[in-house]
Amino acid sequence: MKKYKPVTPGRRQMTGIDYSVLSKVKPLKRLTLSIKEKAGRNREGRITVRHRGGGGKKKYRVIDFGQEKLGIPGKIISIEYDPNRTCFISQVQYQDGDVRYILTPQDVKVDDEIICDEKTELKPGNRMKLKNILTGTFVHNIELVPGRGGKLTRSAGDGAKILSSEGGYVTLILPSSEIRKVPEDSYATINFISNPEHNTIVIGKAGRNRWLRRRPHVRGSAMNPCDHPHGGGEGRASIGLKHPKTPWGKPALGVKTRKKGKYSDKFIVKRRKKKKRK
Repeated sequence: MKKYKPVTPGRRQMTGIDYSVLSKVKPLKRLTLSIKEKAGRNREGRITVRHRGGGGKKKYRVIDFGQEKLGIPGKIISIEYDPNRTCFISQVQYQDGDVRYILTPQDVKVDDEIICDEKTELKPGNRMKLKNILTGTFVHNIELVPGRGGKLTRSAGDGAKILSSEGGYVTLILPSSEIRKVPEDSYATINFISNPEHNTIVIGKAGRNRWLRRRPHVRGSAMNPCDHPHGGGEGRASIGLKHPKTPWGKPALGVKTRKKGKYSDKFIVKRRKKKKRK
């Protein structure tokens, strides 16, 4: 974590990530894509995606979430910043000459060797089937369906703990506290994911949020009744409703949005704990 000298009011409490661990290289051109902005107004001039817009230019890095090169060792040749995600990414050069981007595991450094195989050594960065990983091990970039690439636990500092293995499924406790079954033939990467200090950053000033494409968010209770269900009243009035609502009159805050009777309900052993509101 990096702290700044309080030379201005915005810098006083500001903190940032220490990027000294990153390699000073440019992203690979063949593994970057232009992405279309999906925010702001449509062709009729109406705002269709609220609170988004502006920010710095960025290109998408193509990540190999599946790491399909089975049995071919790879060498970490750089660790880089990715503007599209919270964790760091790494360039991996495989013995057959191919170079790909992967999510950087914690405790992995430049020149380290990694491998993806059905069963391999239990060390940070290696990837293998869940049924061959010891109980109690933390993993990330987990496949929900074998062969479709990692879908779970891909944010900075995340890791899911393996609780048990039986009946063709491995039971995991996810960072959200949800306990879930995943097919034992699904692949996962050993150890937590990189950049665990990301969630402790203090933004410090409004302008830093604007760099991240986040525009101002106005409270509904500060609006007029014609603009929001919470609007109206004299001064700083309450919302005047039993439960809060969205600008379009739908229930908000704490309402379950998961579809009832979803096919994957049978794989969820225990739902995540509800966070207490401050």
